[in-house]
Amino acid sequence: MKILVVDDEPLLVKGIRFNLESEGYQVLTANDGEQAIALARTGGVDLIVLDLMMPKIDGMEACMRIREFSNVPILMLTAKAEDADKIMGFACGADDYVTKPFNILELKARIRALLRRSAVSETAAAPSRITQGNITLDLDARTAFRGDVPVDLTAREFDLISLLMQNPGRVFSRENLIDALWGYEYACDFRTVDVHIRRLREKLEENPAVPEYLLTKWGVGYYFKGRAS
Repeated sequence: MKILVVDDEPLLVKGIRFNLESEGYQVLTANDGEQAIALARTGGVDLIVLDLMMPKIDGMEACMRIREFSNVPILMLTAKAEDADKIMGFACGADDYVTKPFNILELKARIRALLRRSAVSETAAAPSRITQGNITLDLDARTAFRGDVPVDLTAREFDLISLLMQNPGRVFSRENLIDALWGYEYACDFRTVDVHIRRLREKLEENPAVPEYLLTKWGVGYYFKGRAS
């Protein structure tokens, strides 16, 4: 997933970028509102971390301009803590607000929450039936097929494969998947994801040892390789 970080403080940008890339995110950076707008329009970003006070075009105006062409989640950063500034930020189209100085763990948690909300919103607008190659999901009936043969999946297995199939090619880290599907009670048990991926491969892949669809991005996470049906 691609995140755009916009701030005119180089050391802050460097720190945020390091922490996000260590969790598997791809990070673009900009140091003013003009660059932010240009990258939001052309960079295919999934979320924007946007500072309020910047040269050329400030965060408020940049946020409003981005909202003219995109519904990408926007997390506003600011050194101001006044309620009026927060209200203005939301009015301009920001989805969440963090005041400097902030704890990096809080920032990452808010980013995950916004991405999760965005994924749920996209899922709500998605078709009720998905077919990729030899695998078909009926999202309304919560049933899966390999070719014409029904496949018995647990509720969590279905949730996992449906999330991946609805975002073909998008790499999800284990932490992303834990947060989206299991919640914080499993936050340290990444083996849970590995076990469910293995079971899905056994049920859906022709050769689980050499999967065609449920693939691993080594050192990052898992993704579904889409293929025409």
